[in-house]
Amino acid sequence: MPNTYTQLHIHLVFAVKYREAIIQKDWQEELHRYITGIFERNNHKLLQINSMPDHIHILVGLSPHQSISAIVQNIKSESTKWINAKKFCRRPFNWQEGYGAFSYSKSQVPSVIRYIKNQELHHKKATFLEEYRRMLTLFEVDFQEQYIFSKPEESAKVFLNTLLQGTKDRLR
Repeated sequence: MPNTYTQLHIHLVFAVKYREAIIQKDWQEELHRYITGIFERNNHKLLQINSMPDHIHILVGLSPHQSISAIVQNIKSESTKWINAKKFCRRPFNWQEGYGAFSYSKSQVPSVIRYIKNQELHHKKATFLEEYRRMLTLFEVDFQEQYIFSKPEESAKVFLNTLLQGTKDRLR
């Protein structure tokens, strides 16, 4: 697009389905390279990527020709197919539905890169859910607990508690 100038730094976060800890160190770097290639083929600039066994963080310089939701769908779909074709997992691999996307200014990029690089250190102090809730709160994103990356039994528990609370409120 002529005369279109942007500087879009987006920090993406998404989880393995049910937050299963199945991204293994022996294929983690290969996954990162594969995902980097997807971004490059779509004319985006991957600035940093790192994953833990149950989730992934990506900082990307996003080109305006593709929406955030489209590139995330592309990344999840292609990487899922690739992981399953490589048979890295005993059962089919899937990413959890949804994602977090947080924007940063150029001056914040170095600290976000450090944060993503140091994921192992961060997770000695906080779980993924604690980290994710903190990010949502910091960015003042309204969220509902039952839609946070959760395990099936946690989703059911939150749903039932919400339903029970609604019933109690109506009985008052």
